[in-house]
Amino acid sequence: MFRADLHVHTCYSGDCGTPLEQVISRCLEVGINCVAIADHNTIAGALKLKEMAPFKVIVAEEVLTPVGELMGLFLTEEIPKGLSPEETIARIRSQGGLVGIPHPFGRVPFQNAKKLLSEKILSQVDVIEVFNSRTPFPNSTTKAWKLVKERGLAASAGSDAHTAREIGRAYVEMPEFNGSKDFLDCLTQGRIFGRRSSPLVHFAITWTKIRKRLA
Repeated sequence: MFRADLHVHTCYSGDCGTPLEQVISRCLEVGINCVAIADHNTIAGALKLKEMAPFKVIVAEEVLTPVGELMGLFLTEEIPKGLSPEETIARIRSQGGLVGIPHPFGRVPFQNAKKLLSEKILSQVDVIEVFNSRTPFPNSTTKAWKLVKERGLAASAGSDAHTAREIGRAYVEMPEFNGSKDFLDCLTQGRIFGRRSSPLVHFAITWTKIRKRLA
């Protein structure tokens, strides 16, 4: 079985300072044996970690669109930020990837964020993140689960870790899979576990951004 944290950041994200070596050591410490590295607008860290880690690494990317963030999973090519949701999805699909919506109800919304939950976009989505440890609103999980059941989609969970200690605070216990083709089937058989991170973890993002800009 995999214990899969399906939303983790590394120092390749502009708001995260966790070195790849710390991601590995923390996963081994807490028993996470599968991670989706979903850095903001880059897959460079995920590709490197995949070469280094003694466990399963899914190359993912959290891609910023004008109306919010989409997640591509099982990527081979980086997708630039700022594209429309439709173009972002098309680029994920063109490389055999899966399309996810991270924290669909758990962030301060963009002006047009509801467009990500429109029929047009949801009809092209594979995965909805129903539990995100950094989401402070408890009802966001209930709303996300409702969306999953209404749409017949796969449900995922992740710590959204921006520091090493957050890794593993949310994960899916699921059967082992070999690639994107059987990932969704295994994910639908999974059990989700999670606990929320302290709101204080968001200060780490602010400090990391400042430190990186000064550097």
